Parts: sequence; C-alpha cells; structure tokens
Amino acid sequence: MIPFLDLKREYERFAVELRQATLRVLDSGWYILGEEKKKFEQEFASYCGVDYSVGVGNGLDAIRLTLLAYKEMDIFKDGDEIILPANVFIATALAVSQSGLIPVLADCDITTYNIDPISVEKKITDRTKAIIAVHLYGQIAPMEELAQLAEKYNLKLLEDAAQAHGAVYRGKKAGNLADAAAFSFYPVKNLGALGDAGAVTTNDSVLAGIVASLSNYGSSKKYLHEYKGLNSRLDEMQAAVLSVKLKYLDDDNNRRKEIARYYSENIKNEAVILPVISDYDSHVFHIYAIRCQQRTKVQTALLQSGIQTQIHYPIVIHKQPAYKELGGTSLPVSEKLQDEILSLPIYPSLTNEEMDKIVSCINDLK
Repeated sequence: MIPFLDLKREYERFAVELRQATLRVLDSGWYILGEEKKKFEQEFASYCGVDYSVGVGNGLDAIRLTLLAYKEMDIFKDGDEIILPANVFIATALAVSQSGLIPVLADCDITTYNIDPISVEKKITDRTKAIIAVHLYGQIAPMEELAQLAEKYNLKLLEDAAQAHGAVYRGKKAGNLADAAAFSFYPVKNLGALGDAGAVTTNDSVLAGIVASLSNYGSSKKYLHEYKGLNSRLDEMQAAVLSVKLKYLDDDNNRRKEIARYYSENIKNEAVILPVISDYDSHVFHIYAIRCQQRTKVQTALLQSGIQTQIHYPIVIHKQPAYKELGGTSLPVSEKLQDEILSLPIYPSLTNEEMDKIVSCINDLK
C-alpha cells in the first residue's frame, strides 16, 4: 500500500536530530515560554523575511489572534465583514466567527483553485474590513490583484499560509506578502511539528506585541493582563522540533516540486484534469490535486491498486451544517470543485518507484 502520507517514514528522516532536540528540552526543565520558542521565532521570522514571528498554539489561533489584535487596535469591531474563499478548510472561517466578525465567502478560480479577485470585489461592502488570502494547496493566491483591492477599499490583507511554508511570490516568501500571515505547523504540513503549533508573522511591531500578549492570557508581564486573552502558546518541545525541520524545508519543498513535475509530465489520462501551475517557485505542493468527473470511480480503482488518496475538501464552507446561515450562497466554481478534487500522495519520502506506480495506475484507468 502506498499511503497518502506516511508520517512515520517522514519522522525517521530527522530521527536523530529530533531526539536530540526533545532530550534538550526535557533536560532543560523549561517547557513553556522559554529559549526554544524565542529561537524558533527568530529563525522563522528570518526565513520568511519579516521583522516578527509569534509562535502560537495552532493555525486556527494564528488567524484568530491576528483578528482579535486588530480589534484591540480599534481597526476591526464586532460585526465587521472579512472576505475569504469558500473552498478551504473550515478553520479559516471559524477563526473569523470566533472573533466576533462575519465571514463572507468568495468564489475561486477554476484553474488555480485560489480565491478569485473578481468575486472578492463583488463581495465588498461598507462593512468589509479585510481579505484573507488562503494559499490553497501550497500555491500563492493572486496577491498583486488582492493588494490592489485592499488599497482601493482601505482593507487589511491577511495571508492564511498554513499550506504554503516556503512558497515564493515575486521574490518574497509566504508570510511576508500582506499585513500579517497565519501559519499552521500541524504534523502533515510542509513544515510540521509533532503536534499542534502555529505562528503569526508580520512587520507590524504593535500587532506582533498584541498577538504575543493575547496568546498568553492577555499578558506581557506576569500577573498583569492588558487584554482578555487566550492560552495559545507554542510550547518548547514543538519549537525545538520546528527548528530542526526548518533547516530542511527548502530541500523538502524542492522534492515536492520534483514529484509534482513528474506527475504533470507523465499523467496522460484524458479523464484527469491536472493542476495549473503558473510558477514552480510560488507553489510548494502541500497538496497535488487533480480533478475528475468520476472521482469515486477513480479513487476506488486507485485504492484497489494499493494507492491511498484524499479529498480536499469535499464540502465547501457554505454547505457545512455549522454555517447553515450561509446556505443560500451560490458559488458555482467552489461547488464544482468539491465534487471533482482528488489529492494524490506527495511528500518528500515518496519513492520514485511509488511515483511511477501512481502514474501508471492513473494512465491505465478506463
């Protein structure tokens, strides 16, 4: 069986260094808000090319804390609208809702699957305060067009970069393409921890300071609480793990690109629509998603051949029970994709033989 993702195999690539890092934390006796967190924050800020990185508990909180910080700065207020794509993981919308703000869903582009600026502009009202650009599957969203809209309508532009660690757009890395960015380091990500973890990156010192305080019960000094904060802190163990894996991120992303190129150049079955890749620098292939009208048939045939696949994402946000109030929304491209997207295995330890089997099986499908 070729697993969709083999985390044990991925872990073994770094086993010696990860064991050393975790033992270092255990021997230190300091597990929260210590030197490992500071070290990783500095390293990740430098990697992204920004002034500030704040480690937090997870990717959802990275978005939520950013939005809450803007509320503390009197830039957002309860009931303001935030535009985001409909065909993404629900965490992006949840962060908006949990911050007392209103998620407004835009449609996506049929070729890149990223948010469509034309749809975004149609959704802007006098209550709109920000656009969240999700770099879906690892491909940078159309940031130039979105930045123009943000400037035109005086909006904040935020990145949900949870799938795009290391992607480059016009010479800048994800995390340095907007007013602020949110990252998840969930274990399956291109840069994954051994548990939940996340970060906010920005060049705004005030925003970074408030995010850091909010993540620590609203406190920047022990027992003094400036804000009604959360408990969402990057712990020392995960920070140490991430520092190890960050060193290999670019090499790992290059391997993902090699696999993606192999798929794109060798899959010849006309029943399969391959992803459109505008620039291999701006796509780090967290997911390699094909489209097929007979998805169930294709997925079943691949599984019978010993190949696991997944669907990202089978239910768009406005069709989720949690967002039944958005049920009247019509976003035809997103709704089309939910029925056709199928994700193939793509991770650095995938072997050439496994790649060849995947391609052969797809090409043999009738």
